[in-house]
Amino acid sequence: MKPIILIPARMASIRLPNKPLADINGLPMIVHVVNRAKEAGIGRVVVACAENEIKQAVEENGGEAILTNPDLPSGTDRIFEALRKCDPDGEHDVIINVQGDLPTIDPKIIKDCLIPFENDAVDMTSLVAKITDEAERNNPNVVKAVVAWGKNSPRIGKALYFTRTTAPYGEGDLYHHIGLYGFRRAAIEKFTSLPPSALEMREKLEQLRALENNMRIDVVEVDIVPLGVDAMEDLQKAREVLK
Repeated sequence: MKPIILIPARMASIRLPNKPLADINGLPMIVHVVNRAKEAGIGRVVVACAENEIKQAVEENGGEAILTNPDLPSGTDRIFEALRKCDPDGEHDVIINVQGDLPTIDPKIIKDCLIPFENDAVDMTSLVAKITDEAERNNPNVVKAVVAWGKNSPRIGKALYFTRTTAPYGEGDLYHHIGLYGFRRAAIEKFTSLPPSALEMREKLEQLRALENNMRIDVVEVDIVPLGVDAMEDLQKAREVLK
C-alpha cells in the first residue's frame, strides 16, 4: 500500500466560525491536525481546503494544501477532488480521510485505519470505540456501529449498519462510530459517483450509501473517541490537552 492522508477543511462552521483557523496555543487548529497526521508516519499529508485562508495557514507552517470547490456537498467529495489534483497519476492506492477538527487525535488510531486493508475484500475502513458513558447509548448525536466481530481478529469487524438509534437491541456492548475513513482508490471513485441513498438521507449518515451499494466497510476497535472541536468549550479542552 502507498497511502495518503487527506484532511477536508472549510470555514463554514455555524457553531464555531472560521474553525480551522482557531488558535490553539499559537497554531491554527488545522495545523495541529496536520501535525498529528504526520506523526502517524504512514505517508503524504494534504489538506483539502475550500478557502485560500486555510491553504495559506497550512503552507506557512510547512504543510501541503490543495484548494477545492467550496460548493462541494461533502468532505468525501472534497478529498476526492483534492486526490485527483494532487495525485493525477494514481500513485496513492489508499486514502485516509482525517477530519479537520481533531487536533488532539492520537496518531496511532489514524494508522489503525490501514489494518483491515490486509483483506482484499475490504473497500473501506473506519474506527469504533466501546460506549462507556450511559448517556451516549440513547443520544442520537452519537452514531452507533452494528458490527460482526471477527473470531480470529477480535479488534476487527465487518460493519453491518450505522444508526443514530440504540442498536443492537438487548444486553451487550454498544459501539460509538468514529468518523475517520480509509478508502481504496477504486472505492472512493465509486462512492463519489453514487447518488445519495435512501437510508443515508433518512439517518443523515453518508457511510450508509456504501453499505446500500454492497461496499464492504471493516472497522477497528480503539480505546478512546478523539475530541472533535465543534464549539468554544471543545476548543478550550483542546487547548488544555495540547498545552
